[in-house]
Amino acid sequence: MKLRTFTLAVLLAMATTASAEVKIALDSKPDLETSGSYNWAYAFGNALKEAGMEVREMPRGSVGNEAEKFDQVSTGLLEVSLSDVRAVAQVDPFIYGVRLPYIFANIDHMDRALAAGDVYTRVNENLAEQDAILLALAPLGPASGVITTTQAVRSPADMSELRMRALDDAQIAMYQAWGSSGTIVPWGEVPAGLQTGVIDGYLNSPFIPVMFGQTDFVKNFATADVIWPLRAVIVSKTWYDGLSDDDRAAVDAAVETADAATRTWLAEASENGLTALEEKGVTVQRLTDEERAVFREASLPVYNSDLMSAEDTALWKKLSDENR
Repeated sequence: MKLRTFTLAVLLAMATTASAEVKIALDSKPDLETSGSYNWAYAFGNALKEAGMEVREMPRGSVGNEAEKFDQVSTGLLEVSLSDVRAVAQVDPFIYGVRLPYIFANIDHMDRALAAGDVYTRVNENLAEQDAILLALAPLGPASGVITTTQAVRSPADMSELRMRALDDAQIAMYQAWGSSGTIVPWGEVPAGLQTGVIDGYLNSPFIPVMFGQTDFVKNFATADVIWPLRAVIVSKTWYDGLSDDDRAAVDAAVETADAATRTWLAEASENGLTALEEKGVTVQRLTDEERAVFREASLPVYNSDLMSAEDTALWKKLSDENR
């Protein structure tokens, strides 16, 4: 009841906001040093301001959880949300292709594959039914590594006794392919889970333990470079379609500006993230290409899982191979 009352109050407050204001729901702290998604949101918002639009950043959690944010975008109460990719996948599982292990060598490779497959158009045909649009995929940070509290990891064999936090069943399947195990844990429960031993680690970008103050109990980071952590930039279709031609052009240009800014940040962040961990006392296992190849080979069974249809998986593999 309290949550419902809180949500209703937020919705009423948002409904009374001037329609010209663009509200951007953030997914992280407004930190340009450690958050790629905030770099995206900051550059996007500034570009809109320069075009004469009013912009307001909504702090992480201030407009509800992932499901509530998506509902508000769908109803036009929220213009822009930095959301979990899963929010899009619940409408169109095809987008889960961006989370296949080792599908992209780097973000430039991802951009080429998305363009070649016209992925945004395909996904947005289905999102339109929910009055939402996928505007961009914003890198949260450098490639994901294996983060653990005790065990240093240099191979899947090192993880045989570990229970890892998983985002979803797809990650559980990946951990199982590595000979480990996974359990789905909401992000808000991860710190307690790590400290109590319910979980032994998780997969994410190197900045995450620093950003969320976890370096007192996170002690190892292995540069396995498994997937690129991404946030889905979802916008209200009602809002976007209702813009004037000039304002819609400004939004489209702001996306290009934000994409470029985030990729510039990412070029320096990969090493900075590892340095930030080491400065906080976390030991970094810098894996060799040969060591990563062992993880890559062990991950292949995930491509035959029921994450997506065999046809969709084959298409992602084709887009990856042809655009390296």
